[in-house]
Amino acid sequence: MNDERKKALNLLKTSKGQIEGIIRMLEDDRYCVDISKQILAVQGLLKRSNLNILDGHIKSCVKEAILEGQGDEKIDEIINVLDKYIK
Repeated sequence: MNDERKKALNLLKTSKGQIEGIIRMLEDDRYCVDISKQILAVQGLLKRSNLNILDGHIKSCVKEAILEGQGDEKIDEIINVLDKYIK
């Protein structure tokens, strides 16, 4: 497992813990704005995790494909992911 995947895994584990906390907040009927802030925090962690995965992919798979003269398909994959990321 490369460093970027390790970083993503740690962020996802942190997200999991925060989601469990949000569920408890809902069950305990906590203040809506506090819950919303926690949801936004988890979304941020998920976005960073995704960027770590993409970073590793670009530095390995995409780089290798470009060096082998087959980069267009990998670049298109990244563009499609980024398009979804923006929406």
